[in-house]
Amino acid sequence: MERLTLQPGAAAAIDEYLEYRRIVGEDDGGKLFTPEEYEEYKNKVLPIRLQNRLYVSWRSPTGMDCKLVGPETPCFCTHRYKQHKTDFEVIPKERPIYVPCRVSRCPCRSYHFVPLNGTQPIRCRCKHFAEQHSAAPDFSCNSCSKCSGFHSGFTCGCGQPAYTHETVVETKEERLAQGKPVGKDVPFAAMGGLTGFSSLAEGYMRLDDSGIGSPSAQLLESPVTNTDHPFLRALQGPSSSMQTNFQITDGGASSAMQASSLKRPEEDDMAYFERQYQERLKKEKAAKRGKNAVQSKNPWQ
Repeated sequence: MERLTLQPGAAAAIDEYLEYRRIVGEDDGGKLFTPEEYEEYKNKVLPIRLQNRLYVSWRSPTGMDCKLVGPETPCFCTHRYKQHKTDFEVIPKERPIYVPCRVSRCPCRSYHFVPLNGTQPIRCRCKHFAEQHSAAPDFSCNSCSKCSGFHSGFTCGCGQPAYTHETVVETKEERLAQGKPVGKDVPFAAMGGLTGFSSLAEGYMRLDDSGIGSPSAQLLESPVTNTDHPFLRALQGPSSSMQTNFQITDGGASSAMQASSLKRPEEDDMAYFERQYQERLKKEKAAKRGKNAVQSKNPWQ
């Protein structure tokens, strides 16, 4: 195995480059800024980003942000969100806010999110993919003449079809007025709707005000049933009457069994699973010895 070694200070240099790339993006035209140009760029752009950040999301008709757009999220035009105009010295007063693509000769007028079916692209009702359609506002198909615009019957995880969703571009004030999270002000380019790690999850899985929301107290306090997850059932203790009955019939063996099934504070995951495995082997050996003892006493059975 080849061993890679870094010179002293190399890791810090990599971190500085990553920070540079997150701040500058593609504004340097592929040629790194000099230290002076970098400082001048930050003095000009960072105040704008901290004050005029735009939040981009793919929203269902119920108001849920099913997808929060980040720098690498692709647009209908196949270019990333970071390749669109995301910095505004003055936020336009007209709505909707248009975020045009900056790639040369791209007809994309504004960022438009198109979902994926897992890792696969979705098809239009004309059976062609989104990339086979024009990125112009009408989204007409380039591969057939019968399609007047991209229209997919794909159903989002929220239960609503994709064509009922819309790509929303909004300001921090507009998002706060709806009670949706805005995160911290950051100097990085094209952050879109990302406010934390939870922003990477789908809306129906995100337990904040931009997603499905936190579960109610009634749901959290409801008793565990047979339809719940096995881990919840394993950690659910028996009722007092059942526990008393078990202690009478088996001398507390069931309570000891349940206590042994719980993870101990000092155990890591591997130690816990190894202990469970060893206890299961002991039970199987004990059951086998008991069966052999019964058969030896009654050989005609």
